[in-house]
Amino acid sequence: MNFNEDKRIVLTLDAGGTNFVFSAIQGNKQIIEEIILPSNAKDLEKCLSTIIEGFINVKNKLTIEPAAISFAFPGPADYPNGIIGDLQNLPAFKGGIALGPMLEEKFQLPVFINNDGDLFAYGEAIGGYLNYINNLLEKSGNPKRYKNLLGLTLGTGFGAGIVSEGNLFRGDNSIAGEIWLFRDKLNLRMNVEEHVSIRGIKEVFARESGLNIKDVPEPRDIYEICTEKKDGNKNAALKAFREFGEAAGDAVANAVTLVDGLVVIGGGLSGAAGVFLPYLVKEMNGNFINWEGNEYRRLTANVYNLENENELSTFLQSTAKEITVYGTGKKVKYDSQTKIGVGISKLGTSRAVSIGAYAFALNSLDK
Repeated sequence: MNFNEDKRIVLTLDAGGTNFVFSAIQGNKQIIEEIILPSNAKDLEKCLSTIIEGFINVKNKLTIEPAAISFAFPGPADYPNGIIGDLQNLPAFKGGIALGPMLEEKFQLPVFINNDGDLFAYGEAIGGYLNYINNLLEKSGNPKRYKNLLGLTLGTGFGAGIVSEGNLFRGDNSIAGEIWLFRDKLNLRMNVEEHVSIRGIKEVFARESGLNIKDVPEPRDIYEICTEKKDGNKNAALKAFREFGEAAGDAVANAVTLVDGLVVIGGGLSGAAGVFLPYLVKEMNGNFINWEGNEYRRLTANVYNLENENELSTFLQSTAKEITVYGTGKKVKYDSQTKIGVGISKLGTSRAVSIGAYAFALNSLDK
């Protein structure tokens, strides 16, 4: 699917706990300047009025009628029916709010609402990382092509989305890809998001440095302590990102046993990949042990850090060989090596979500 030349316009919204950012997409490009309005997160009537006002303002800037409204909104939610549940960052939403049906009634347009992790993965699958890696494989003369993608968002929380052969997998209850609820390898009584999040990095830094959590710097500063761009407790900083990468790697290793595809990472913490990604990939390439004490690989596939030039080069090389079809003189190609690559978004999280929202709307309309 390629919507770069599509003339249809889709209205979009980036819904945060503080501000709502409205825009419009055409041909996978933002075509108007963003409109930013306060979310009024604690007042339902004001919040809903703000959403309507924002889309009216966007619509008034267009010269042609939009085809749909499509955006990401926090969950829990019944996304296919556009109903939003009880939200932490937007406390006005409680008891089930029919946001999608309200907007359809107001604007007489199809409305599509999804989780931001899902739309990030969908955008990366439609016009981002999946194409990027498959193009590199083609240039390398490798016939292998990837069709499945696990998208991860690392920031305030730990989110995920799954795309299989061009289709977004949302599940029967709109809660597929809830990777944040995996058990934390480093503390079996916690879920993995307690380590794989902004608060997780700060908590470990506080523990290792002896600081009160209120005095702990932000993850960007902790990353710069790791890279010696700022002064601070480097050992504590490295420990924070090492535990972050190890816990994330364990969860991602479990997830890819079901998804079997490329892994792309976005979100605010993805900028620190140079520190945590080697630990994440090392964990995925780790071993299990059986009753006899023998070790064996936890994953069938070899996992590669695609941000590392040497590992990327190895990943792109074809290891296929010709084998003879028994009883004939025919030969077929067979590659006994299975590979999974992990890399960082080239689009950026916000753009990937926008492309995902646009593509999801148009694909749904075309169906």
